[in-house]
Amino acid sequence: MEADPLAAAVVADAPAATLAELPIPRHYLAAHLRAEDQDTFRGVDDKDVRKSIHVGTVPMPDLAPDEVLVAVLASGINHNTVWSAMFEPVPTFSFLRRFGSEGGWAARHDAPQHVIGSDAAGVVVRAGAGVRRWRIGDRVVVSPVYVDDEDPATHADGMMSPSQLAWGFETNFGGLAHYCVARASQLLPKLAHLTWEEAASNPLCAGTAYRMLVSDRGARMKQGDVVLIWGAAGGLGAYAAQLVRGGGGIAVGVVGGEEKARAAREFGCHAVIDRREIGLDGGVPADPAVPGRRLGKLIRAAVGADPHIVFEHVGRATFGVSVYVVGRGGTVVTCGSTTGYQHEFDNRYLWMRLKRVIGSHGVNLAELAAMQRLLEIGRLRPALSVTYPLEEAGEAARLVQQGRHTGKVGVLALAPRTGLGVSDPDVRRALMG
Repeated sequence: MEADPLAAAVVADAPAATLAELPIPRHYLAAHLRAEDQDTFRGVDDKDVRKSIHVGTVPMPDLAPDEVLVAVLASGINHNTVWSAMFEPVPTFSFLRRFGSEGGWAARHDAPQHVIGSDAAGVVVRAGAGVRRWRIGDRVVVSPVYVDDEDPATHADGMMSPSQLAWGFETNFGGLAHYCVARASQLLPKLAHLTWEEAASNPLCAGTAYRMLVSDRGARMKQGDVVLIWGAAGGLGAYAAQLVRGGGGIAVGVVGGEEKARAAREFGCHAVIDRREIGLDGGVPADPAVPGRRLGKLIRAAVGADPHIVFEHVGRATFGVSVYVVGRGGTVVTCGSTTGYQHEFDNRYLWMRLKRVIGSHGVNLAELAAMQRLLEIGRLRPALSVTYPLEEAGEAARLVQQGRHTGKVGVLALAPRTGLGVSDPDVRRALMG
């Protein structure tokens, strides 16, 4: 790989003037997928993502007028990284082809390699001619949502625009790399008291959880609400538990195993239930009402009421149970389906008990800023549990693929070690001890 003095200068915390003078490399290191591998897992039961995630050099793209080039210090693994690397439910190269067919600057995204990753924290090293708010040298985090600010729907809610895309999943040049390309409308300032890896761990999962629970576009959680959180020790669940407790709700987590139960309690759950207690230890229940009755009994015994809200992202294995167990007039809010997209449930429990199902996807920039304010004032903490070097991005993704992680799994890109990036240690001591 060619020498990269710009990357070295970023790591050395060089001033903006120095960064502006140094050349942009023609190639950069990135975790990426290859179009030629799309049939790798055809007929294979264990779709091991370590076989499809390659870490190597890729060409540096040109920068559009409304974009920034960010030198990535740290990134993170999300479930969409796993889906991308499994080429399921469809290969993400189909997303890149569709986006690229728009022509113009979008054509760059249709490439034989897909640089993945939907979280990033780093330093702006170039800004397009149309960028107004951001300058070279700014420390930033990147929103996982890629929106078109010329679409009228974006100005009501960025997630409602038909042109909205998941960055690093439906677009190219994502965050698991030494550099990433983002629209200026995706940026927020990096918080001064967080390390690079902590800052990178928040946007996608904490933002998604905020929209699902707190936003007026989600479940509109209020004080006293009992919230059932599936996977309460994972990335989404870790932030959900904190948001519920911090918002005056009562968090009930469902996890698998004592280690994850301990983690869920540390993240803020008032009560924790092992999924094996209700007969959900893999697979889809033949009758969701059976584990639902067991779960409801355990929840009432622990906190005295049925759930007002169920925080759903597991999908096929749990959705029928969620519809059953949420209380009369309650809400199931869902943002994903890690165990399968085709859900079955008994509709009688939905319509006759006046329940609601809300679909929630991503987070708009205003919601992300509101979530980040909670981090800024110490009402929310990063849920990072382990960090891998970029060269081991495949191993990091495999950990998430197998569900062996707690909280968020981080990835160091240009940062040479953990613990770097804190520019206000006094605030860190005050907020995080």
